[in-house]
Amino acid sequence: QVQLVESGGGLVQAGGSLRLSCAASGRIFRLNVMAWYRQAPGKQRELVASIIISGSSTNYADSVKGRFTISRERENAKVTVNLQMNSLKPEDTAVYYCNAQPFVTIGENDYWGQGTQVTVSS
Repeated sequence: QVQLVESGGGLVQAGGSLRLSCAASGRIFRLNVMAWYRQAPGKQRELVASIIISGSSTNYADSVKGRFTISRERENAKVTVNLQMNSLKPEDTAVYYCNAQPFVTIGENDYWGQGTQVTVSS
């Protein structure tokens, strides 16, 4: 099993910055990709950014390119993925979820964090 613990989020004015963190522990060797998704009221959950844990290759939604940066840190039996969010806009307001994807060959479902609220005021 893998445990995900999210931190960060909150209320910020437009143009401000926030940093989200997600610490993964447990059987982290099973993990291939970690990502952040978000879901705004009345909208579908969407991918914000992802990172390959071993190689650090990243992927971003077009709406956040140039403003958000995803990174990862490995320390002993824990992997932490950070999402630095700059130049925030009201449309970034959503619940942000940490996601951890096992290698396909393992055949396990994705793991999800509990979600953290990000609110950007205009």
